[in-house]
Amino acid sequence: MSTLLSALQAGVLTLTLNRPERANAFNVEMIHELQNVFTQAEKDSQTRVIVLTGSGKAFSAGQDISEMKGGELSYREHLEKTYNPLIINIRRIEKPVIAAINGPCAGAALGVALACDLRLATDATKLVVGFSGIGLVPDSAVSLLLAALIGLGRAEEFYFSNAPISAQQALEWGLVNRIFPTTSFLQETLSNATQLAAGPVGMFGLAKQAFNQAILPNLEEVLNTEADLQEIAGKRAEHKEGVAAFLEKRKPKYI
Repeated sequence: MSTLLSALQAGVLTLTLNRPERANAFNVEMIHELQNVFTQAEKDSQTRVIVLTGSGKAFSAGQDISEMKGGELSYREHLEKTYNPLIINIRRIEKPVIAAINGPCAGAALGVALACDLRLATDATKLVVGFSGIGLVPDSAVSLLLAALIGLGRAEEFYFSNAPISAQQALEWGLVNRIFPTTSFLQETLSNATQLAAGPVGMFGLAKQAFNQAILPNLEEVLNTEADLQEIAGKRAEHKEGVAAFLEKRKPKYI
């Protein structure tokens, strides 16, 4: 079964993360599929808008913890091959990208959603920074994008606490653009995407370049810094305890 489903209709390419049994957690296969699709979509004149969503009741739980080996792998190398190129793909593609956050969204998946141009949510959507829960630092540009959208103080608070941000709170803070009822979410999302696809997509692409330069000129530098810090974090005892606690379904003991 493919970890990524795709469908093109009326200029809208819908990409559906398809690991519902794992809450659509990212594995290497899924990330590489996404990278390839974005590369192809950039060249495809039939694709004018991209919608990214999840199958089932979750957008994505973030990185699949079962692929992590308690600090044995190089997190810098992992990020350089997976999330960092994907985040750059999303920001550089000169077409609108919509994150249709149909349910919980955490960790690296939050970074992917924040990198999109627009974010639509359901009334049941919850956003979780996630990394501190397993003794890691934010990556996937979360340290930059979350602070840019809701402010440094709020970004640090929700990293430290690992508390969920409700859809309504996310809307009030500008973290998501709109909320739709779960029952009509896909229909409303496609309606919004189709309207965008009928617009001057070439100009949208040039505008993305302008916004990137104005707000995110240091994106690649931040991604590199996050990778350096994650490499350090991944080797520390706090991370090993965080992963062990997560897998054993208990609270971590950091002291």
